[in-house]
Amino acid sequence: MKTLKIDFVSDVSCPWCAIGLNTLEEALRRLDGEVAAELHFQPFELNPQMGPEGQDIDEHLMEKYGATPEQSARTREAIRARGAEVGFDFRMEKRSRIYNTFDAHRLLHWAGIEGRQQALKHALFGAYFTRGENPGAKDVLLRAAAEAGLDAKRAEEILSSGEYAQETREQARFWLDQGIHSVPAVIINERYLVQGGQPPEAFEQALRQVAQSDA
Repeated sequence: MKTLKIDFVSDVSCPWCAIGLNTLEEALRRLDGEVAAELHFQPFELNPQMGPEGQDIDEHLMEKYGATPEQSARTREAIRARGAEVGFDFRMEKRSRIYNTFDAHRLLHWAGIEGRQQALKHALFGAYFTRGENPGAKDVLLRAAAEAGLDAKRAEEILSSGEYAQETREQARFWLDQGIHSVPAVIINERYLVQGGQPPEAFEQALRQVAQSDA
């Protein structure tokens, strides 16, 4: 069985990233016994200048993309429906603001060292997109860490300090320098890019092709 390295570049405030993760995992389930993956979550900040109080999401989308509230509502419904197809529960009515996610990425860096990165990523997606919580708030991050099986005391130490800030910034800059400017971006074996919220079949095909070509 071929083991592939997969770098999943994403932000915890990106709905298509939540869809993309569930879709990638479905593709890997379909390839069970044929392809295995070492999955690494890499930081990407959609709104690095966002203040800790966040911003109303309709206001933000109007400023950033020129989207009207009606257009934003249609997009949210499309995302909700697509999420349901891959088993993710978007509750868009609970998500009224968008937030800074840098501390979430710092915690994810540590979770990677502890071997709990994937579990924490799911916990953070659930906190924001299903429960409408602030993924930059310490209490939310601590609950997500506990949900992911991480040590709560150590998580609080990290969040109360600047630990892993430099490493997180360096990683985020690396991916920007590699030309990654939208997420999710899935890089297989450091050479092959699959971008956006592709269907499971697209990931399945890409993974199988890479496994065969890099054999």
